[in-house]
Amino acid sequence: MVDSQDSDFSDPNPRLNALKRETGKHLNTSISPVGRWLNGKLIAAEEGSLLVEFVVRQDMTNPMGVLHGGIAATIMDDVVGMMVYVLGRDFAYTSVNLNCDFLHAARLGDVLLAGGKVVRAGKNIIHVEGVITNREDKVVAKCTSNLIQTSFKIPS
Repeated sequence: MVDSQDSDFSDPNPRLNALKRETGKHLNTSISPVGRWLNGKLIAAEEGSLLVEFVVRQDMTNPMGVLHGGIAATIMDDVVGMMVYVLGRDFAYTSVNLNCDFLHAARLGDVLLAGGKVVRAGKNIIHVEGVITNREDKVVAKCTSNLIQTSFKIPS
């Protein structure tokens, strides 16, 4: 989602600003293939926090017609990963762990909000939290995760 127009050296965080321009749009042009498949709609992006809306589709459900736990984990992992990416760091980060709690069922057609926030951004490890809520503000799932800096330098 970052293009050559966003490489203005006066912009302190071109990745975040490029993402902010996508507010209100579906993320079907995400740099993440799984993010494109999830096809969330960006609601808000700030440094250290992100909010994305998802609609539970049939291909996201288990045989009982509710959001599959693995898909809920994927949503949270993708949202917190995108949030860390737009911190603007020079190197990519990858998940060390993803600890999930599944607390309420989400059914086919439900509209969900997935949010992430940075709890602590160290030099090598970034600790984050994620949460998925439904329209009634019930927590569907929540997670904590630690992401570690890799040796992969993100192209500018």
